[in-house]
Amino acid sequence: MNIKNIKLVAFLVGSILLITFTFYFYQIFYTPNVLVDRDDRLFLVKSGATYQSVLNDLGKGNFVNDMVSFAFLAKLNGLDKELKPGRYILRRNMTNLQAIKILKSGKQEPVKITFSYVRLTDELGEKLTKNISVTTEEFDEALDKFVDSNKEGFTKENIRCMFIPNTYEVYYNITPDGLIERMNAEYHKFWNEDRTAKAKKLGLTPIEVSILASIVQAETVKEDEAPMIAGLYINRLKKNIALQADPTLVYASGDFSLKRVLNTHKEIDSPYNTYKNPGLPPGPINVPQIVNIDAVLNAVDHKYYYMCAKEDFSGYHNFAKNLDEHNVNARKYQKALTAEMKKAAANK
Repeated sequence: MNIKNIKLVAFLVGSILLITFTFYFYQIFYTPNVLVDRDDRLFLVKSGATYQSVLNDLGKGNFVNDMVSFAFLAKLNGLDKELKPGRYILRRNMTNLQAIKILKSGKQEPVKITFSYVRLTDELGEKLTKNISVTTEEFDEALDKFVDSNKEGFTKENIRCMFIPNTYEVYYNITPDGLIERMNAEYHKFWNEDRTAKAKKLGLTPIEVSILASIVQAETVKEDEAPMIAGLYINRLKKNIALQADPTLVYASGDFSLKRVLNTHKEIDSPYNTYKNPGLPPGPINVPQIVNIDAVLNAVDHKYYYMCAKEDFSGYHNFAKNLDEHNVNARKYQKALTAEMKKAAANK
């Protein structure tokens, strides 16, 4: 083969290789390789994840079609040096470059954290850290540190008052201290000028309002009756009459399955025993919902000091201005309860 032919062959081979590599690199950069013809999905880069573990998760989770090309371009773009833990949205038919850019940017999809009914402080961490990188142990440690250092009147007993039940958006990799700071900021946002003024008019601090709201919440599931019950307890507080709230005895007993409060429970030695101790207990007996906090702030102004469950078992209460009226209501309820129990026994 003469020189001319060799050059021609070399030219043709070189041209083919150039075209092949150009096409391949074009594919690497600009051809969809992530969630090809599939729905958008969330991808989690866990705290402490390594570059290799991220690649493994992308492959095993069927996010990426061609892992070789993705890994090559990811390394080339320094993803191995710029991993940011978080929760990212990878979209249908993304190119390698687009996905790598998202993972490097730290631009996360927020996580929704929500909590509604919480009784004990120990339950808060479990509810709030469910979908984020913070562990319950880290949360508890950060909360203890906040309690020890804050100058807002929060103590170990009343710290639950700072947590306003709602749905919040945070980033997956929020720090434990950052989460506590966020909850504190939401507390101050909730206690706006209007709510603070209403609390002051009642002669209560925001923390005291929440403690009372927790008792109201435990007394009734009827939202329309909550302001009436709140008004009753406020009347008792003003007269320095013991609240005598049965739910506080349940809390003091530690037996949350308790359905009926007996006289023996009224002798429990606890600051939460509102039969023995006048005034509010040192902390809430649950984390009150917003509707019950507002029920206290908008308590009905009346002259009632006593209440008893209605004899129709509707869940509502009969209210009384004095003990004689209350005893009449109590007898009505007891009579209806006895009749109901006899009826149930006869039907067995």
